[in-house]
Amino acid sequence: MQYTKMNTRPNKSQAAAGTALHPWGAPIRQLILGVAVTILLYSCGSSAAPAGYGAMPPPNLQVLAVTTTPATTHKEYSASLEGRVNVEIRPQVEGYLEKIYVDEGAFVKAGQPLFKINDRPYNEQLNSAQSSVSAAQANVAKAQVEVDRLVPLVDNKVISEVQLKTARAVLDAAKAAEEQAKAAVGNARINVGYTYITAPVSGYIGRIPYKTGSLVGKGENMPLTVLSDINEVYAYFSMSEPDFIAFKQQFEGATIEEKVKKVPPVELLLADNSVYAQTGRISSIDGQFDRTTGSISFRATFPNTGGTLRSGNTGKVRIPQQLADVLVVPQEATFEIQDKVFVFALGDSNKVASKPITVTGKTAAWYYVSAGLKPGEKIVYSGVGNLQDGMVIVPKPISADSLLKAKPL
Repeated sequence: MQYTKMNTRPNKSQAAAGTALHPWGAPIRQLILGVAVTILLYSCGSSAAPAGYGAMPPPNLQVLAVTTTPATTHKEYSASLEGRVNVEIRPQVEGYLEKIYVDEGAFVKAGQPLFKINDRPYNEQLNSAQSSVSAAQANVAKAQVEVDRLVPLVDNKVISEVQLKTARAVLDAAKAAEEQAKAAVGNARINVGYTYITAPVSGYIGRIPYKTGSLVGKGENMPLTVLSDINEVYAYFSMSEPDFIAFKQQFEGATIEEKVKKVPPVELLLADNSVYAQTGRISSIDGQFDRTTGSISFRATFPNTGGTLRSGNTGKVRIPQQLADVLVVPQEATFEIQDKVFVFALGDSNKVASKPITVTGKTAAWYYVSAGLKPGEKIVYSGVGNLQDGMVIVPKPISADSLLKAKPL
């Protein structure tokens, strides 16, 4: 290879000009030239960095093989609660509310007094009816005397039989008037009794919208109060037609009644997402679907010995479903993107790839998976938040059984 000699020395005129412009011009140019040569040599001679320089080692992450296990899933349905008996206490007679014997929320026993309506007008009606009975009885006695007087006269043919028949008709009318007067007395006594209102069943008193002195009667829109027997509560909920078909296929039995008997005890999820301490049972199913909503109503019965549940509460009825083998994945090994759940599966060369999974149920720490994974497939358990598709990891196997023991379903 031939090299051409380049004259890098300036001629006298250039040197003179450069010196005139800056007294340090030549040394600066030489410094710049030296730096450029050094960079060129470094880039040509060190195009490959030393092994390991600047590269991050693959992370050590726990990996587990997903497994199947027997489990129980739950289907939840929104429910409204009512006491076994909800009685609207309404007045049967009109009058001023004279006394209120109970307070809102109080527990009362059957027969206990609740309200007193002013009974003076009805007592007067009773007195009047009793007087009418006395008058009717006097008329009966008078008519009977007349009949007794005419009988021998007719027998001796002193008078005609027509007069006796007329007298007997008057007697019958007097007896009928007496019975009518007695019925009026009974009705008056009933009205007097209606002024004293007692509890028809044992239970808890609801809201009392009226106060002492209020005028109440049959035509009022609001009852005096509502009395609830809540020793047992009914939870009413509805199923759509597809859910009802699945429900029928889930439990054995030739009829709906037989299938209902096969349903295991159900749970009640309260409004604060806590589970009610006592389980209940499905007690009835409506006879037909609601044409407006396309759903069918169920009723579950729960014991309420402590009285913690009240009419008007809301919650969710949870119907359990036993699964022989279901694929379980710890929630800690998943992440969500746009309402879809993903895991990082371990592939060849220890590379990871995200996979969507279908979740059909869950517990506090586990997901029940119906699609997206196969038994034995390995997924990353911890550190999924820092992974990306195609990353290489150093897997550290852990046992799914040990996780299930530490975090039961």
